[in-house]
Amino acid sequence: MLSDVEEAVRYTYRLRPGATAVAALTAEWHRCRWLWNEAVHQQTQGNRPTVTKLHALLTEARAHSAWLREGSVVAQQQVLRDYAQALATSFKVKGRGRPVRKARKKTRPSLNYTQRGFSIKHDRLCLPGKVTIPVVWSRDLPADPTSVRVYQDSLGHWYASFVTRREPARLADADGGIGIDWGVKTVANTTDPGFDLPHPEYGRRAARALATAQRRMARRAPKPGQKASRGYRRARLEAAKVYAKTTRQRQDTARKWARRVVENHAVIAVEDFKPKFLTKTSMARKAADGAIGATKRELIDRGKRAGRKVVPVPPGYTTMTCANCHARAKQRLVLSERIFRCESCDHVQDRDRNAARVILASAGLNRAGADGVRHVLDSFGVDAVLPEPGIPRL
Repeated sequence: MLSDVEEAVRYTYRLRPGATAVAALTAEWHRCRWLWNEAVHQQTQGNRPTVTKLHALLTEARAHSAWLREGSVVAQQQVLRDYAQALATSFKVKGRGRPVRKARKKTRPSLNYTQRGFSIKHDRLCLPGKVTIPVVWSRDLPADPTSVRVYQDSLGHWYASFVTRREPARLADADGGIGIDWGVKTVANTTDPGFDLPHPEYGRRAARALATAQRRMARRAPKPGQKASRGYRRARLEAAKVYAKTTRQRQDTARKWARRVVENHAVIAVEDFKPKFLTKTSMARKAADGAIGATKRELIDRGKRAGRKVVPVPPGYTTMTCANCHARAKQRLVLSERIFRCESCDHVQDRDRNAARVILASAGLNRAGADGVRHVLDSFGVDAVLPEPGIPRL
């Protein structure tokens, strides 16, 4: 159990496994993958497996299979617990699909170990089966880790993600609030132009290099049933490097911007925007390049950890409402119209800036419904109920 002054955080480090360690990790992953697929099979047969049933399944399988007994029972127990949690979430969350089979060639290794399944000795990660892996300690852990996830990324690099406890870093007191409206041309439009997040366009910059690597992959793609050539694997690795670099750039930009916003504002009103519908429009590529969803999650998680007041505001009618007199327009603004003009008070302002001001003013209201009543927007008196964020990555 965590104390009131501690929080669980993730610290990720690069691993340098040798050939023997890589073979051991890959073999362990195949055992865990087989158990996951067996649990999926039980679900498809109409038997909803609980944690107790899954543990009984593991005990019976290990009793009849020497191949399973060669692996770590800790990692195998954890993969079944992860399956049970994913299955329970799929029943609770609308639209969340059931867990599916993990294909051998399409899923990358990922192993979870609790505190009794690993140790750190002489700056090395020690896993069951006498597997020791050097760790690139880029920074110190604040405390002894309680669990670790060992995984491989698309480039073939191995990482260890430790979960540990630390005292939350409380920021200095800040005054004032900020409203944030998400967009496509500019990722985040705020009430203060100094905190706007312009579109970085990392994907557009990397498009040429990615297209070159993909053309090489297409020319050297193996025929069905044939083994991939060295040239194809090299081209696929180049494409993966471009993807990974773009992802890191987006994450770095989002974290720096979110930190700056959180440090300078006590109240953060965020448009509760769902960018999924943009995938069916002509703006899908640019919207995906802006990573609105990831930026929003980073801002909310960082604000909650810092003790700031983060209020998600439904996006309904924020574009049609005047930030000056709070009157609502009779017709929706078309997307090409970038200037908001109020017919009641003749207020003229940039469309996104006006929406950000409306979002900030609406932070103290329960705007779950879209009624036609003109509310009085005056305070920040109502706390928003947000889902508990996951363990943050540091």
